[in-house]
Amino acid sequence: MHISTVLCVVFLQHHLATGFPVPGSDHGHLIEIGDAVTSLRAQFGWRNLTCPLCKTVFTAIDIALQNEANMDQVATMAEEVCIRLHLADGKVCIQIIELFKGDFISALMRSLLRPDEVCALLVGSSCGHFDIYSDWNVSLPNVPKPPVVPPTPPKPGSPQNRVLFLTDIHWDRDYAEGSNPDCKDPLCCRNVTGHPHRHHRGAGRWGSYSKCDLPFRTVESLLSHLAESGPWDWVYWTGDIPAHNIWAQTRAQQLLELSTISQLIHKYLGDVPVYPAVGNHESTPVNSFPPPFIRGNHSSAWLYDRMAEEWGAWLPAEAQDTIRIGGFYTVKVQSGLRLVSLNMNFCAKENFWLLINATDPAGQLQWLINILQESESKGEKVHIIGHIPPGLCLKSWSWNYYRIVNRYEGTIAGQFFGHTHLDEFQMFYDEETLSRPVSVAFIAPSVTTYVNLNPGYRVYKLDGDYPGTSHLVVDHETYILNLTEVNKNIVPPRWTLLYRAQEDYGLKSALPADWDGLIRSFLQDDRAFQHFWYLNHKGHISEPCHDSCKTAALCFLRTGRSGDPQLCKSLTSAHFIEIAEIWRHRAMC
Repeated sequence: MHISTVLCVVFLQHHLATGFPVPGSDHGHLIEIGDAVTSLRAQFGWRNLTCPLCKTVFTAIDIALQNEANMDQVATMAEEVCIRLHLADGKVCIQIIELFKGDFISALMRSLLRPDEVCALLVGSSCGHFDIYSDWNVSLPNVPKPPVVPPTPPKPGSPQNRVLFLTDIHWDRDYAEGSNPDCKDPLCCRNVTGHPHRHHRGAGRWGSYSKCDLPFRTVESLLSHLAESGPWDWVYWTGDIPAHNIWAQTRAQQLLELSTISQLIHKYLGDVPVYPAVGNHESTPVNSFPPPFIRGNHSSAWLYDRMAEEWGAWLPAEAQDTIRIGGFYTVKVQSGLRLVSLNMNFCAKENFWLLINATDPAGQLQWLINILQESESKGEKVHIIGHIPPGLCLKSWSWNYYRIVNRYEGTIAGQFFGHTHLDEFQMFYDEETLSRPVSVAFIAPSVTTYVNLNPGYRVYKLDGDYPGTSHLVVDHETYILNLTEVNKNIVPPRWTLLYRAQEDYGLKSALPADWDGLIRSFLQDDRAFQHFWYLNHKGHISEPCHDSCKTAALCFLRTGRSGDPQLCKSLTSAHFIEIAEIWRHRAMC
């Protein structure tokens, strides 16, 4: 056994899930886990962790954990280091290490992580080498790809489906109106965060522009509004129900919140079909999603079983069965349209269980290929939903997914994700030339305000149910709750339209080529880009985005493939490391 480090609990899991890939060096590597950790180190005061100190500490832990009896002592040591280096508030240090130590140690004791790899991960490449996630490939069927038929917009007046999309609700049961919205903890606006500073406003009744999640009244207000805003043909719901107090969560609390929100959606939306996906915050510890070969108390059975029960009213028995196995499923939505709901935690850089084996966890991508091949043979179209966008995944997983999208571009009619809390998208191009747009991963804005945002939701208009339909996205709309207005008024809150994509962006249609063209227009028209930046943040920004900020934003939009700078090189002459600094300070979700 090599190092099984409790300190990684503090460093890797005290964050709230990094949200963005960032270009990382002159050599063309995009920053992944190590730089995500670097950004967190900067935010939480981790500059005090030097390379010699890191190697000393982790060598000692490596030796200590060769005897399981020493685990509690190591956890105590980790708490002391966290507190002494001011990595977080003392209370948070103690609670998060206590919460994570069991699962995290169990995972790392099965891994082959050495002290120099850990320190390369935490301090940087100058302190060691980190390459634990080796390359791997899935197998595509030996069936020729059908000839590419460029998509075309549906004829005017064609039937449409109206689909509601919800993501990242993040309900905080302890949200307290009037409490301190600017506390030192990772989550504020709560009873435990005390009163606001003198002459500062307290947390708003319906939410706050700060690192705060939502009170129950706002979630219920949204669902009441949605019940009156139908009809909806169906709903895609891509997870993240609990709040961001990840250091103080229990399984019982997570299950209660899962059941409460699932039943609330059913209460307000009635018989409308709802198709959920698993978020990274559903588990505790956060991001802890062991592959199916992990059995017993460390497995995710406690979570998947409850999901299958709560979502049973919406999903057939076959879908419930695969949810119980790995949190993913497929279901027929309507004639000629199939849905695949992926568990994107099996691609997540923050899922420490992947330190054991990151090669196609749960066989999910191979399963996806089988579904897509069967749908291609039947002439079905497929929508894919998930929480974490594929461009933010571990490199090998992301590249394999990109390859799958390329192979089945004629079958995949839509990709829909959340997680970043912002209103954006990522492009997929043909692998041969990286010039022909083949697909778009739509990334919808969060319901929560975290961080410094208005609450929001998305509506997709799809090519409808008729012979020859493409089931492609025709347009989409984003709605928000303007906190500046609603917190001033006593009247009930009003959820209002922020924008329509075709109208505000001047798109002829919503095909991949149109979104590629939009990115190109941003390069030439800064006013258009700044308007996008405003909409990207749901109508609430603190400052405009110029220079390297703009370059990094456009780089994010252009590549749905993690660890690939090729589509970003034409954007700027600046070194990629300069762009990386921008995303190191971007809000985490």
